[in-house]
Amino acid sequence: MTDRRLAIAAWESLFRAQHEVLSEISGDFCEDGLTQAEYDVLLTVTRGEDHAARLRDVTSHMLISQPSVSRLVDRMVARGLLAKCTDPQDGRGAIVRATDAGLTAFRRVATVHGRSIAERMSVLSDAELAELEALTAKLRGA
Repeated sequence: MTDRRLAIAAWESLFRAQHEVLSEISGDFCEDGLTQAEYDVLLTVTRGEDHAARLRDVTSHMLISQPSVSRLVDRMVARGLLAKCTDPQDGRGAIVRATDAGLTAFRRVATVHGRSIAERMSVLSDAELAELEALTAKLRGA
């Protein structure tokens, strides 16, 4: 049986570390005009074939509700960052594709954001980073 106090202490430490790291790197999104949520959408979309993804796949990767993702995507379409069309394999679904403007904005922020993440995480060795990734994957799969 897991020691309850140790489990709570580990959870609090994980939560506080996440909060502190996110606070530090959130500045990556201030100057470019992309919000962190928009960046997350573009991250999922740009990883897809032809820089496209099903809207339901975008939603499954986000930490906000489906209606919130739909509204966010619609705002991104209006800003010219995404194009949206009906999914030919599922008429009820939609495909979203990064536009040239969306790709440019994403790449600009991704360069800065990736550098910030690497710098912040550099307090850990490569072995510790691999262990952290394995441990968090294990927690997510539980």
